[in-house]
Amino acid sequence: MAEISKIKRRKMASNKDGDENEAVTNFREYLRIPTVHPDVDYSKCVEFLLRQAQSLNLPSNIYYMAPGKPIVIITWVGQKPELPSILLNSHTDVVPVYPECWTHDPFSAHKDNNGNIYARGAQDMKCVGIQYIETIRKYIKEKLVFDRTIHMSFVPGLCVFIICTEYCNEYYLYFVLDEETGGDLGMKLFVGSPEFASLNVGFALDEGLASNDDSFSIYYGERTLWHLEVKCSGTPGHGSLIHENTAGEKLHYIINKFMNWREQEKLRMKSCKLNVGDVTTVNLTMLNGGCQINVVPPELTVGFDVRLSVAVDITEIENIVKKWCEEAGEGVTLEFMCKSAYIQPTSLTPENPWWVTFKNECDKMNLKTKTYIFPGATDSRYIREVGIPAIGFSPMNNTPILLHDHDEFLNEKTFLDGIDIYYNIIKSLASV
Repeated sequence: MAEISKIKRRKMASNKDGDENEAVTNFREYLRIPTVHPDVDYSKCVEFLLRQAQSLNLPSNIYYMAPGKPIVIITWVGQKPELPSILLNSHTDVVPVYPECWTHDPFSAHKDNNGNIYARGAQDMKCVGIQYIETIRKYIKEKLVFDRTIHMSFVPGLCVFIICTEYCNEYYLYFVLDEETGGDLGMKLFVGSPEFASLNVGFALDEGLASNDDSFSIYYGERTLWHLEVKCSGTPGHGSLIHENTAGEKLHYIINKFMNWREQEKLRMKSCKLNVGDVTTVNLTMLNGGCQINVVPPELTVGFDVRLSVAVDITEIENIVKKWCEEAGEGVTLEFMCKSAYIQPTSLTPENPWWVTFKNECDKMNLKTKTYIFPGATDSRYIREVGIPAIGFSPMNNTPILLHDHDEFLNEKTFLDGIDIYYNIIKSLASV
């Protein structure tokens, strides 16, 4: 296996002949398809992916778990199709953009003289989808064969909610796509379907994150998501009086409990030098109630986004939160808007042959790797939930993390090196 440091250098598109690696051209074409929320038209994307399948002479299928949400599967059948298969997953949609905040048109896939390709989806995660395709293309050109079947899945994975953000001293209503709930119409439904069962998946690769340094990030699990709301009812009245048993007093008690919890996790993260995925994050995200400034309201509501560390006892934490609500007083209720189940992380032990194979290939290529719990959420959680081991990995090092950011880009050399990395890893996984 060639070490990554010895990978052959390729011609850049900026050379005098204007040549460009075919894989880069393919990548840029994919980036120019604006599969952008909130109103995604997947038709051109599906057409593009079907053309890729045809160019590989591989069969493809389109499944709809929900109207207008296509899941494209491209399959390369192995020599022993009865063995559990490898799933290479990526999502096809991208987050919205504010073109005025971009240096280049976010759907032009502009490439500068340094080989930086600017486009929404350059990092998250159209790069990975094309890297899968180009890796399989290399195998087929080299007439390689493997025991295990390889499936490439291209799924809708995101939904939109709105926040307010500041940019250049102005405030924008910003559409942010969050896979915590968005996979509901894609992979979440798909893993429970007969169509998914027929794929006979034994192991999956999905997205990771770029790394700012020379290491490569590997993600083996995700925290448990809670979106919860606490409603506090109390005595209403005029704002000039001191009423007993008000909603505000109860709200104050609840907020203090949650914010103290947050502060403890912040201190633990700092003192123990932990990553954000290693701790529980607690954020107050919504406050509602009141009709006017001089009226004590009968009800106030606070909402929290909580991501529970994989190391905590979820039942114990829930009981603590319920106890806080009881202590706050009568008329305080807890409601979960989203309450994910605990999902066992993928084992990184010698007993897991998939992990051993993955790590051995990284070591052979002299890749510096670091393992993490993913700070957000990906489709991997649904795959792990049905008992299939999955690893999140996007081969992008020495690259600023720009997913969901303005001027998102990926350098073409980093993109092409990623194909060589996948080439070694997927080949070995398909031979486990």
